[in-house]
Amino acid sequence: MTGGSAYARGVITPDELKAARARTQPHVRRTPVERCRSLDDRARAALFLKCEQLQRGGAFKFRGACNAVLGLDAETARRGVATHSSGNHAQALALAARMRGIPATLVMPSNAPRAKRAAVEALGATIVTCGPTLAEREAALAAVVADTGAEIVHPYDDARVIAGQATAVMELLEDAPDLDVVLAPVGGGGLLSGTCLGAAHVGARVEVVGAEPALADDAAESLRTGRRVGQRPPVSVADGLRTALGALPFEILRAHQVAIHVVSEEAIVDAMRFVWERAKLVIEPSAAVPVAAAMSGAYAGRRVGVILSGGNLDLDRLPWQGAERA
Repeated sequence: MTGGSAYARGVITPDELKAARARTQPHVRRTPVERCRSLDDRARAALFLKCEQLQRGGAFKFRGACNAVLGLDAETARRGVATHSSGNHAQALALAARMRGIPATLVMPSNAPRAKRAAVEALGATIVTCGPTLAEREAALAAVVADTGAEIVHPYDDARVIAGQATAVMELLEDAPDLDVVLAPVGGGGLLSGTCLGAAHVGARVEVVGAEPALADDAAESLRTGRRVGQRPPVSVADGLRTALGALPFEILRAHQVAIHVVSEEAIVDAMRFVWERAKLVIEPSAAVPVAAAMSGAYAGRRVGVILSGGNLDLDRLPWQGAERA
């Protein structure tokens, strides 16, 4: 990280959150908060869906990328930016870089959805393909930085990115006040930790809960044991959540004593299809994870905000299509 702000020390202060809101507000889309009676009935709760699948780039990730890129000093920006991502952060960073007129190099795993890769290519960024594990992603990114001198904008372990992600819950709590719970998916933890900070920043008395696939439950184990564990095998249908919890998000989530709600693959697919069919909202599997948590009935009788994290997916490989062909 660059500059003399608290960001350089991995600290996210109220002033940084305020600055992130002001910096990004002219550029991000203020996404709507939708309701669905069928979903409320299934969850036995009042659900308020923050539709970040309608964000620029198709996911909440543009908020963090926008804050990070626009906050770079001119000398750093000239060297360009780089990151590793399965797709949504890559697309967001490519978009933010194009908006500022600087180069972007994106390291993407070989199992990234084809639609996400195509979207990054369409934005004119350079793609470097690597293996699917976190170690392979990080090694490839290190090689890119050594070759180009680009500034790393990490997808989640970056204070600037986390501060940008916090703006989603700030909007949600303005549009749907008096929520009891906010559910957000957790992969690397940028959105969830930003949700904690954003809710606290606006003074909301709301419980923040992370939602995670059982096949990628490193965050749940990390917070349960107090020791950050590594990435699970990258097999969950929720491709955006296959990475490991970052060091900075881990500390933020520990400080806020965040609980993690773990859901099965079957529940994720069921929730995704239910939202498509009943709410008429196109979301990707990662966005369906907090919906699955809500649909479990665990939050019955409460006002629940659900951050629908994104809607980027390969329409030729929908998770229920294999079952229908069988």
